[in-house]
Amino acid sequence: MSDWWTYGPSDLLLFSPSVYYRQFELHNQVLWPAQIIALALGVALFVLVLRPSPARSRVVAAIFGLLWVWVGWIFVWQRYTTINWAAAYAVPLFMLQGALLLTAAATRNGLDLEKERGFLRGFALALLAFALFFYPLFAPMLGRSWQAAEIFGIAPDPTALATLAVVILSRLRIRWLLMIVPALWCVIAGATLWTMAAPDFWVAPVFALVAVTAGWAAREPTRHRF
Repeated sequence: MSDWWTYGPSDLLLFSPSVYYRQFELHNQVLWPAQIIALALGVALFVLVLRPSPARSRVVAAIFGLLWVWVGWIFVWQRYTTINWAAAYAVPLFMLQGALLLTAAATRNGLDLEKERGFLRGFALALLAFALFFYPLFAPMLGRSWQAAEIFGIAPDPTALATLAVVILSRLRIRWLLMIVPALWCVIAGATLWTMAAPDFWVAPVFALVAVTAGWAAREPTRHRF
């Protein structure tokens, strides 16, 4: 009988940390200069969320919806599944998230983003800025190549966090439904990094938990049924 109790979390990985981070390097190399467009899109989204209106809320929902479909296809399906067969089961969830956001974009008020100043809005904007502009810095800060940077709209983790930051500002009833896939992905991503003993394993799941908790605690009764 094998000594199964001697196995650690890293023994459950289907790939090594070097292979995991290498996929981001290859991904960024293939898509360059899409990263510049993604960062510019992030700035535009931040401005739209900073000064929301029904029309801008529709645009925000549409952009996020398209990005979930894009990232689910171009990264999760075409790249991540080549090193992790289990990632294939996440692809339909990315497509579902994209479809839900695009459905919200087709409604009169879009995501109907919160306009009132307060803790929730301040936290959401801070988390959005973190996901858009700070998250890519983790790679060089932790000794990895700049080419391995995870960028909003290109990689799933910052895209999921940015989505949570915006969705907690929504006054739609389905906002809780819109949180499920991004929060679940953040937990899975954190668990993956934990098995690799990555020092930043806690970032995505902890911020996701705080976002969901803040959205739940600070939210007033919704006005719109959708």
